[in-house]
Amino acid sequence: MLNSLWNKTELDTDSADMSWEQFHESAKTGHYDAALSNEVVLAEMANLYESLPYKNSVPIALPSTLAPIAGALSDIMQARVTPREVAPHPISLTQLRTILHLAYGETRDNKDNPYAPRPFRTVPSGGGLYPLELYFYNGGQVDGLALGIYHYSPSLNAVQLTKSGDFTKEIAEGLVEFQSHLASQLSVIIFITAMFQRSVFKYRNKGYRFTLLEAGHVAQNINLAATGLGMGIMNIGGFYDRKIDDLLGLDGINHSILYMNGICRGEQK
Repeated sequence: MLNSLWNKTELDTDSADMSWEQFHESAKTGHYDAALSNEVVLAEMANLYESLPYKNSVPIALPSTLAPIAGALSDIMQARVTPREVAPHPISLTQLRTILHLAYGETRDNKDNPYAPRPFRTVPSGGGLYPLELYFYNGGQVDGLALGIYHYSPSLNAVQLTKSGDFTKEIAEGLVEFQSHLASQLSVIIFITAMFQRSVFKYRNKGYRFTLLEAGHVAQNINLAATGLGMGIMNIGGFYDRKIDDLLGLDGINHSILYMNGICRGEQK
């Protein structure tokens, strides 16, 4: 059903080369663009989830502490590389919590801010709207977690199992062919997805651009956290979006995959 809908909305071959120009032009801010009032923005924010609740899934609490990260920030930034060889290794729940929290976790309360009352997180977000969601696939390397796909809840400091089982084959089919082997060679695969309405209701087309920028902030945090923990990190853009959306249970239009990051063994050859 989703594929047939996309087939009708895709640009044809002759115009596809221009689509990025059309998007960038339509996402520019003009002097005469009317801004929404703060009252309208706050009312709409109250109607939108800060993070998807997955009410039918019991939250699994993450540790309250963070794993120690060794080294100065400048050293960690310069040490970040794409591993030459990829292999899985066990990850503790505390290490997983550290990566997820530093990626997109809540850092401090902000409820008294009249313009952006949602709690601040570890990345900048246009209007403090935080349109992203994080999921991850545990293929058996995370201590204490069953195989399956999980959703991360920053407000609860917890994860929720959304799909139980081994999805290595499905993930491999969702990756471009020369990277399909990563599905079985990564310890954890993190999916950065976007709920676009959280941003575009206020910023219109530019809100979509803000969402893409925010995904980059989150991915960099994942890179630095993993590197600081002595792990390897793969940044994956070669995936078939609709297959990954289907795997995660996303509609692909209002909520869709943006980016994937894989955690693996950190030693280099």
